Amino acid sequence: MTYKTWQDKLNEACREYNIAAPVFQIVSDRRGGRTAWSSRVNVYGAVHSARFWYDGKNLNNAKEDAAEVALMWLNGGQSSSSAASSPATSRGSW
Repeated sequence: MTYKTWQDKLNEACREYNIAAPVFQIVSDRRGGRTAWSSRVNVYGAVHSARFWYDGKNLNNAKEDAAEVALMWLNGGQSSSSAASSPATSRGSW
């Protein structure tokens, strides 16, 4: 059984919709003596943020979180991070 990450699934969905590949950005926030890390991903002109902040050793988890949020939006679900229409919701009935 092959395990696919949220990032893999998001890349596949972008290929299926014939849109540009997702672009990830790592963001940080200094909190006291430590730094918290998170991620954002730009898909189809909409930026989706990870829901949580992570320790620096878990940066991939931040990207997975953002990818999951973006994939739900891309497939027609709701995302609080963007009001833009996804390819799934902007398809008309021809």
